Amino acid sequence: MKQQIHFAPLQGYTDYCYRNAFDEIFGGVSCYYTPFLRVERGTTRNRDLYGIKKENNRVACLVPQIMAGDDSEFDLLMGVLQENGYSAVDINLGCPYPLITKRQKGAGILPHPDKVEALLANTARFPHVDFSVKMRLGMSQSDECLAILPILEKYGIKQVTMHARLGEQQYKGEVDMEAFASFYEACSLPLVYNGDVQTVDDLQRISEQFPKLAGIMVGRGLLAHPELAMEYQTGKVLSDSEKMGLYSRLHAVVYSHYQERLNGGEPQILDKMKEFWEYFYPEMDKKRRKAIKKATSISKYEAAVVF
Repeated sequence: MKQQIHFAPLQGYTDYCYRNAFDEIFGGVSCYYTPFLRVERGTTRNRDLYGIKKENNRVACLVPQIMAGDDSEFDLLMGVLQENGYSAVDINLGCPYPLITKRQKGAGILPHPDKVEALLANTARFPHVDFSVKMRLGMSQSDECLAILPILEKYGIKQVTMHARLGEQQYKGEVDMEAFASFYEACSLPLVYNGDVQTVDDLQRISEQFPKLAGIMVGRGLLAHPELAMEYQTGKVLSDSEKMGLYSRLHAVVYSHYQERLNGGEPQILDKMKEFWEYFYPEMDKKRRKAIKKATSISKYEAAVVF
């Protein structure tokens, strides 16, 4: 039985334009998650709001993710999401970046079960919303997740996505499959695996090792190889020419969108497209990738991009 594939939220990469293009051209993904919405200077960011508007999103399943530091931030974010018609929300307990964790947000909250409970207690005020959580094994200890588990169960969290690393690792080092297995055995809630999924073989191996999973979440693996979920679900391996054709289409749609949407001129478009290439198509010729990175004009960028 094939696992459902979830597309992880990645700040700066999986915006609504990318999600729409990916879903149209590749697919194979059951559900997409937005990069987390947060409160800055007492309000939400305009770009976050634009990214969750129903009219801007064409994917069948989209779950917005939030990061809240206190009750007032939680209420503000939930108010915005309910106004926009969302009844499923993901809570970020896993962001590993130091600017976040030092404020005891993201993975930084995991060593503090009392703070996790205070945050999740807010969910009780929204009984008609299905809350899920994306988290890590812990910030610095892999058993921190086990201390959090009774709290997740107490507040009826509908799904847990576990990235099998510590927050202090960020995205470096190996995933800890032994620690994930311990959480898997202890967890009675629907559980989704996340962490270092790069190939169809990875998806099959994880599915066989953990047959009770509710799904597998993939982030950087799908940015690098957008065909991954489609090949897994269909069992069909694309030829090189088929793959390049789809890669070219994805790039063209995303590039066209940014040219229309971004009003900061060539520098802003170039910055956004260079970000697009950070993970995408890692097998690309190194000289051509370097030319993309160093492009100082649209004409130089377009000359460097050849599939």
